[in-house]
Amino acid sequence: MTTSFLLIVQIVLVVILTIAVLLQKSSSIGLGAYSGSNESVFGAKGPGSFLAKTTFLLGFLFVINTITLGYMYSQTINQSVVDNMIETTDVVAPTAAETVTETNTTK
Repeated sequence: MTTSFLLIVQIVLVVILTIAVLLQKSSSIGLGAYSGSNESVFGAKGPGSFLAKTTFLLGFLFVINTITLGYMYSQTINQSVVDNMIETTDVVAPTAAETVTETNTTK
């Protein structure tokens, strides 16, 4: 139940994060493009634009959600298929003496 919910949250975060990245202003400077603008939350000398802060927050939530999903999936899948087969199978291999007597009686 919780992994299904977290998987849905993951998909929603991916869509919103993609939209937030695509809405940002492109610049040839690269990552140093956020050097104070009129659209920032704290004014022209603020630490970054609202979209940059939103993108950082969404990216952080995405990483935390990914780590949580990985941990939850690793906890639910702690046995291999072979372990499950051994527990459910009650087949016993014949011993060497039984095999020899069966071949002697068939001759």
